[in-house]
Amino acid sequence: MSCWHHGVMIRGVGLYRDGEPVPGLADAIGLEAPFDAEDVETLERMWSEAKTGSVDSFVWLGLRNASEEEVRLAAGLFGIDELRFEGALTLAERPHVEIEKHQVFAVFNVLGYIEETSDVETGQISVFVGPSFVLSIRQGSPGDLHNLRSELESNPQLLRCGPMAVFHGIADLVVDGYQYVADEIAIDIEQVEERVFSPTITDDAPMIYKLKRENLEVRRAVDPLRTLADQLLSNSFLRVAEPLVPYFHDLGDHLLRVSELSAQFDTLLGTALEESRSRQAMQQNSDTRKISAWAAIFAVPTAIAGIYGMNFDYIPELHWRFGYPLAVGLMLTACVSMYRAFKRSGWL
Repeated sequence: MSCWHHGVMIRGVGLYRDGEPVPGLADAIGLEAPFDAEDVETLERMWSEAKTGSVDSFVWLGLRNASEEEVRLAAGLFGIDELRFEGALTLAERPHVEIEKHQVFAVFNVLGYIEETSDVETGQISVFVGPSFVLSIRQGSPGDLHNLRSELESNPQLLRCGPMAVFHGIADLVVDGYQYVADEIAIDIEQVEERVFSPTITDDAPMIYKLKRENLEVRRAVDPLRTLADQLLSNSFLRVAEPLVPYFHDLGDHLLRVSELSAQFDTLLGTALEESRSRQAMQQNSDTRKISAWAAIFAVPTAIAGIYGMNFDYIPELHWRFGYPLAVGLMLTACVSMYRAFKRSGWL
């Protein structure tokens, strides 16, 4: 099992009731610090308050780069099955959503784009949602949820929708990241196409292969989630507040759009790769013809000079006064004639 071991910390924690953060207990938990047994005791009291409050009261704990021990503590607190929280520690976990009665477990691949190197960076966010709680575990650099928490806390109407409002916010942030990466890949593809179809023939295969690998990262992240909205809205056990329904429909539309874009990119890159190979082959063929033509042209004077360089007494025109100029003239005439013939045929 592969884990991220650096930068372990509590990224955020809060108790929410009636669409507002409840001050008090959350202040006892130190942010940007490891998650330990003392924090569990505080969270137990917070969760107890949430369960005795309104139906939309909940606790939201956010961890970043959590160790296996910390995930076990948090999962044990909220009664999360071991098989599920192991997915939060496995970096190669395939994106998926599981719904069991009133609980939702989701693993998202989070994508980021590095401008300096035009590389796609991959992280992971695991989200556990149950009655009166949300547990989010982020592994890697992309997908910071700090601003999302601030945005939700400033929107009481959404927070009144309960834990699923947080789930939607996280999923929406992840999908926005997919869209951003797809837009950047589209720009890179346009630049590659300009190079491939420019008059100057260049070797663009390495860049095209790199873009195909990056686009594959997008497809691996997006395609398993295409039915995310339908899964959540059609489940009879899961309660999604009415105000959230159009938000999830919109989320599903965005996922479908990115998935279709990614499929189009794959086709475009395949076409660009074939064109690049074709132009490279044409260039190699043209170079081969030119080399062959020049070799043929130089073969004639080489043959004549070779014959006259032999030590024989009876060579035609050997003792004639104009023999040398005739031989040179013959060479030039043959070379010029062959050059013009190759030029007309397109070999030169």
